[in-house]
Amino acid sequence: MYTLLLIIHLIVSFFLIGIVLIQGGKGAELGSAFGGGSSQTIFGGRGAATFLSKLTTVVAVLFMVTSLLLAIASIRQKSIVKAPAVKEEKAVPAPPQGVTPSGGGVKPAQKGSEAPEKPAAGK
Repeated sequence: MYTLLLIIHLIVSFFLIGIVLIQGGKGAELGSAFGGGSSQTIFGGRGAATFLSKLTTVVAVLFMVTSLLLAIASIRQKSIVKAPAVKEEKAVPAPPQGVTPSGGGVKPAQKGSEAPEKPAAGK
């Protein structure tokens, strides 16, 4: 449902952008874009302005309604951010009782084999 509403919202928003860009300013007429003079209009004297302004109003209301519905749907949807982090701990099995590790492990240092305090002087 949320995805469908989001797709409808995107279509409505692009349609609203297109309608607003088609409309000219107060002084410009749509006929002048097609090479007509300032006294000629394509859709009649007030027909185009009234139709486009009503269409803009309807699409703007649809945009606001879909925005409100998306806000409500996002509040009701569970957030991933609010979910507690799951800690994964890898359990290392303990060696059985009475078994000693093999000789490949780290051996403790012996008293007579301590490392020198200073490295030997080089060339």
